[in-house]
Amino acid sequence: MSKIMPLIAVVLSVVLVACTRAPSHPTARPADQPQAGSPTTTTTQPTALPGPGGVVVPVFAQPYPFGTPQATVPPTTDGLAPVVRHVETDKPYVFITMDDGAVRHPQALELIRLSGVRPTLFLNTRYAEGHNDYFKPFQTQVNASVQAHTATHPNLSGKPYAAQKQEICGNADFLGHEFGTRPTLFRPPFGNFDLNTRKAAADCGMSAVVLWTATVNDGVVQFQAGAKLNAGDIVLMHFRETFPADYLAFLNRARQDGLTPVVLDDFLSSTPPQH
Repeated sequence: MSKIMPLIAVVLSVVLVACTRAPSHPTARPADQPQAGSPTTTTTQPTALPGPGGVVVPVFAQPYPFGTPQATVPPTTDGLAPVVRHVETDKPYVFITMDDGAVRHPQALELIRLSGVRPTLFLNTRYAEGHNDYFKPFQTQVNASVQAHTATHPNLSGKPYAAQKQEICGNADFLGHEFGTRPTLFRPPFGNFDLNTRKAAADCGMSAVVLWTATVNDGVVQFQAGAKLNAGDIVLMHFRETFPADYLAFLNRARQDGLTPVVLDDFLSSTPPQH
């Protein structure tokens, strides 16, 4: 018995040491759980980026997937295309449109690309013809929409129906051939139109005659009413020598007034939104 007791004591001490010794490998962690103290990275979209010519370009995130219908265009009644000056929305959205195409500024595409904005271009045949190499990248690189603005940029108001139809249909056919998608929106030059304009637009396949509520000229945003941009405003600017100043003025004004530029076509869609 005296020999057995010391042996039992030795065995017990070995077991206790084995139970208290630290494991040789650390406890495994789930694959998606970072270890304490390890660096973490987050991706945030910048609010501004350096642009061509040393300018600072405000950057806007998409508040919804661009290219998806958000609202339906008003109906055509009695064969007359509806006239849209402003988009009814309860969201802080604003719309930028660019007319004519007379001056092909070399910085325009890069400014738009950096800003994350998707404009709607209303192009004339007389200015776009022969310059597909300039305007096509607006469609392919920044997903700009190309819409109708007549062939020769006349004042349509008071002109015979046949003459107006030729201007609108001819321009729409040309743009459809050049850009692969026939326009469905039409802007009358100078904003001038009459009942013949609305009928010719509808007969040419246009779902709306689009006007505006604010303009940008010489780097200044000008309002038809009030002193700021409001939700649903449609802003007009042109392809001019002042394109960089005008575009930046619009972006800065939109940010100042708490608005995000979104796609006009998404709110004048022939397809109901899938909300």
